[in-house]
Amino acid sequence: MSSPPFVCASLPQESDLRMGRYILQRLLQAVPILALVSLISFSVMHLVPGDPATIIGGPSATPAELQAIRENLGLDKPFHVQLLKFYGNALQGDLGRSLLLGKPVLEATIERLPVSLSIAGYAMILTLIFGIFTGVIAALRQNTWVDQAAMTFALLGVSIPNFWLGLMMIVLFAVHLGWLPSGGYIPWQNDLWGWFRTSTLAAISLAMLQMGLLARITRSTMLEVLRQDYIRTAKAKGLPRRLVVGKHAMANVMIPVVTIIGIILSVLVSGSVVIEAIFSIPGIGSLLVNGILRRDYPMIQGGLLFVASALMLCNIVVDVLYAYLDPRVRYDRDK
Repeated sequence: MSSPPFVCASLPQESDLRMGRYILQRLLQAVPILALVSLISFSVMHLVPGDPATIIGGPSATPAELQAIRENLGLDKPFHVQLLKFYGNALQGDLGRSLLLGKPVLEATIERLPVSLSIAGYAMILTLIFGIFTGVIAALRQNTWVDQAAMTFALLGVSIPNFWLGLMMIVLFAVHLGWLPSGGYIPWQNDLWGWFRTSTLAAISLAMLQMGLLARITRSTMLEVLRQDYIRTAKAKGLPRRLVVGKHAMANVMIPVVTIIGIILSVLVSGSVVIEAIFSIPGIGSLLVNGILRRDYPMIQGGLLFVASALMLCNIVVDVLYAYLDPRVRYDRDK
């Protein structure tokens, strides 16, 4: 019979192996989803009226010149041939070359990535701070005016479309008050204060909906946790309220919040497409919008695949964090 120390030492290795299998399984599951995203984007762009060759060649291009452009770009080939070629190139890290920018799609997307990440990160910080704080305060002051005010704020947050909120904030804070610029973007590496001023309205517009959602979920979760027996026991022992809430209750409240954070991050990234266009922010969102307006097939297809891959990776990371935060969670990794 093996000794207990060896048995205990093997458990972490077995757990790590199971987790590694689960991560690999999730990565493999993402492949057909990404293929489906590419198929949908291909289909939609080919169904939309218009000819990219006409946009590239201009109104003065002759039919022969337009046909030469189509042959050079491969647009004269059948749909399935173009799709299979894109899949083959994507497996090699080649997402195509932008028709209008004249550079690889992957290069153009990576250049814009820091801008989109800075706006989404700013919005995420606002969401976490105000969403969790509002939800906790509402739960601790249940059925008081504080609770009603917090839930009214949350209701407004989930009810107002972010594009409409962005436009109204431009009218108020940029046009009438002149406190903040109406658009543009300054990298934080060049001017931190300038980045703060040019990013605040966009970040608030992105975060407002998620603040309300997170506040409501945090409140309901906190109320459920505060009714648990171990919380009543901690109070009966005379522990300070801040210790009961801050240490015992919040540890369990954060478990479902982590899951919601993954969803929120996905919404922030997808919502940035409209917000970046409204505030003239040169991120991935505005890159995709310009590609759609100008029928830049490679940019749309490659950009959507890049964004979908990033979202899938975020969801996998959140699932792994959830498993580590809550030991009660047991993923069936062997299937």
